[in-house]
Formats: sequence, C-alpha cells, structure tokens
Amino acid sequence: PLPPSRYYLNPQYKLLFSHISKLEGGMKFLVDLRADIIESLTSKVAEGPHLREMNGVLRSMLSEWFTVGFLNLERVTWQSPCELLQKISEYEAVHPVRNWTDMKRRVGSYRRCYAFFHSSMPGEPLIVLHVALTNQISSNIQSIVKDVSTSETEDANKITSAIFYSISSTQQGLQGVELGTYLIKRVVKELQGEFPQIKQFSSLSPNPGFTKWFLGELTSQMKESGRNGLFTESECKEISDITGGPVTETLKKLLTSSEWTKSDRLVKALETPLMRLCAWYLYGEKHRGFALNPVANFHLQNGAVMWRINWMADTSPRGVTVACGMMINYRYFLQDTSTNSARYLRTKHIEASEQVLNLVSQFQKNSKL
Repeated sequence: PLPPSRYYLNPQYKLLFSHISKLEGGMKFLVDLRADIIESLTSKVAEGPHLREMNGVLRSMLSEWFTVGFLNLERVTWQSPCELLQKISEYEAVHPVRNWTDMKRRVGSYRRCYAFFHSSMPGEPLIVLHVALTNQISSNIQSIVKDVSTSETEDANKITSAIFYSISSTQQGLQGVELGTYLIKRVVKELQGEFPQIKQFSSLSPNPGFTKWFLGELTSQMKESGRNGLFTESECKEISDITGGPVTETLKKLLTSSEWTKSDRLVKALETPLMRLCAWYLYGEKHRGFALNPVANFHLQNGAVMWRINWMADTSPRGVTVACGMMINYRYFLQDTSTNSARYLRTKHIEASEQVLNLVSQFQKNSKL
C-alpha cells in the first residue's frame, strides 16, 4: 500500500529540524538558518516555491517553540554579564548606544531594561524593551537619552509614568513570531509590582517612513497637476519667503538632511502642515485596511491609543531625515487595551485622541492628496 498522504504533505526536513532543535546550539542554528532564508528571498538571491515553503514551515515551528510559556523575562542591569550588555548595545535599533557611559545610563536609575530569553539559547536576548520612569508622558527623546548622571538615586515618589522608548527584536530569524506584545504585557506587570503608583503607560515611538511617504506624495502631485495641494497658499508663500525658492523643489532638497532644523523660522513654518500630514499618514494611510505605518500597527494591535504627535521630538540626524523629527506617544489605558485590540483587529478601527483627530480634520480641510 502507498504511504499515508501526510507523508507527502510533511516535508522530510521538518523531522530533521526537529532533531536539530534538540541539539546544543541547534535552536540558534535554526533561527539563523531562517534569517538566511529571509535574506535570500528578500534580496532575490535565491527564489522559488520550495524556499518560500521552507520559510513558512520554519516560521510555524519556531512559533511553537517560542511561545510565551517557554520565554523567560529578565531585567538587565549594570551588574549583568558584560557580554550581555555588549549584545544589548549592539542590537539597539531605535536610538543607537554611543558608548559604555550611555549604556550604563540606560540600565541605571529611572531606567529599566528587560529582555526575553529562551532556555535553548542562553545568553542571547530575543527582544529588548527599554523603559524610562518619569513624572509625565515624555514628548521628546532628547530628555530620555541624554547626558544625565548615572549616580542619582531613584526617588519612587517622582515616578508616575512608564515610557517605552525602544523595543528591538534581535533575531531576524524570529520575524513574524509574536514576541513584542507579550513583552510589553509582562513588563507592565513587573512595573506595577515594583511601582504600584504608576498610573500612565505610554510609548514614545519613532515614525519610520513618514518623510519617504511625504516626498512621494509631493512628487506624484507635481507630476499629475503641476501644483502642491498638500500645503495651503499662505503656507507655500511663507516657506518660499524663508527659503527663497519654489516650495516643492526646496522641500525635496531640504528634507533629505537635517540642516533645515537649524533655522527656527523654517521649523516654525513647517510645524502646522507637517503635523497634520503626519496625523493623516498614521491615521489615514492603510495597508489591507490596517495602519500602513508598522510601528502604529504594532501598538494599535496591542490595544494602545494613538495619543499624541510630538514636534521636534527626535532632533538627531536620523530622526529628522526619517520623520522630520516627529515622534508619537501610543498610550496604554490598561482597562481598555483588550477591547481596543479586538476592535482594531476585527473592524480596523483606530482609537485616537482629540489632538490626533483634530489634526486629521485639519488635513481633510487644508490638504489634497
């Protein structure tokens, strides 16, 4: 008789992967193997249905092995092994760590750093969350990643808010395996245990893709109608007066670097139009019905509220070129997160604050896409 059909449906390498996962260093090998497969598929070095299928099989196997029950949450401190601190500093993808003093600050007083680990990959952080303990919801990253002394003793009475200012996945091979949502939930529990007085939980998040989207819209408008409908006439006039050139061409040049932030007049003139465009980009631009911006989509899936858009919140060259210096607070109202999350996933409805909705309606009045 023929072997059962499942023999053909289950690729034979599945069994091999299963054996490898039980060997010492085997799990890390499989995570790295999947990273290589993703790399090959993205760069088109190797293609084909077999490779795509292997990627899918590995992803579902890794999803089973890396479920939340198998993950250990650890707090990283200055007393943690040097090798671990080194890894965390190298993996930091959102706000690069400048030196050891900077790293010491990020695990020092009024700061918390947590990571998920898996018993089959000892010493290897899988995803890392950095938290600032503050007395208000931070509106810029300069106040968090700054040159403060590391010796200051924590005063619990000054702490009313927890700000998630960086979350970095460290293993490309775990792409598509849900870790971030669980990490935030676990860290909220830890912080509530340590500081029952914390009432406000919020992110201070980057806004990747905004400048690229905005310049793309500008270009296509100029091609189609020969005019810029994103700004009002008076805004165009004000920007032209400052820069001495036609708005669209000037902006395309200016926004590729961070030089423009040195002109106070320009920073002031661009604030109103760019804030409302940013609100629309986050709230109105969609991919399959969900928020196009990946960071927004992540926090909205977790049940957070799109709470505040902050101007000149990241004045580093990278923050300015990627998102014109804007950052977003996604706020976690703990009693509402599961309702918000279910609603977003089911009906794609975005919970947003007055500030964001006002900016969206200003966009609808003054800008034309």
